[in-house]
Amino acid sequence: MARRRKEDALETRERILDAAIEVFDRRGVSRPSLTEIAELAGVTRGAVYGHFQNKADLFSALTDRIQLPDESLCQAPSEGCADPLGELRKRWTFMYRQVMVSEEWRRIFCIILLRCEWVAENGEIQQRCSEGHAEGTRRLRSLVETAVEVGQLPTDLNIAVVVPILHAGVLGLLQDWLMQPEAYNLAEVGEQQIDAMFEMMRNSRFLRKPSPTH
Repeated sequence: MARRRKEDALETRERILDAAIEVFDRRGVSRPSLTEIAELAGVTRGAVYGHFQNKADLFSALTDRIQLPDESLCQAPSEGCADPLGELRKRWTFMYRQVMVSEEWRRIFCIILLRCEWVAENGEIQQRCSEGHAEGTRRLRSLVETAVEVGQLPTDLNIAVVVPILHAGVLGLLQDWLMQPEAYNLAEVGEQQIDAMFEMMRNSRFLRKPSPTH
């Protein structure tokens, strides 16, 4: 009996998350109430609060299904990693392909990148996104630093400049595709973008550290 109750609770929780994806994707994050989500899920408002403290908690659980974009895109290199750029490329291409083939991934990324209004009432949600962005930046920097250490990138690479360029490039392409998914094949364009960014890091003189003045 206890096991059945636990299974029912998990089923209810997932139904609420499914309803939240539907509502947030259709109406944005700030406007809908938890009551609207509860009605779509076929549960009471009290049932929603039985699983989630507030809308921010619900949003966080929703993003945990795929991790926030920054957290999905960047993972710290494994110890002794000899091919950090290869790891980065594999993760980014997987993400591009997964967004194309998975309706859930597409909708959650769309909510985070296009439907999450930066308004006062979304303060806790903004904080969650900001924390994810900061963690993603830290992990990306670690990968680039490791790539320099193992000789995949120049020793004089200006990492402080490179990291935000890479970060913005990948998230920007994802956001652009979400706005017009029929315009091009995200996986194919994404692979070309990644290779172009890697070539840019290796060869662009504009991404080198300034020469010391004498």
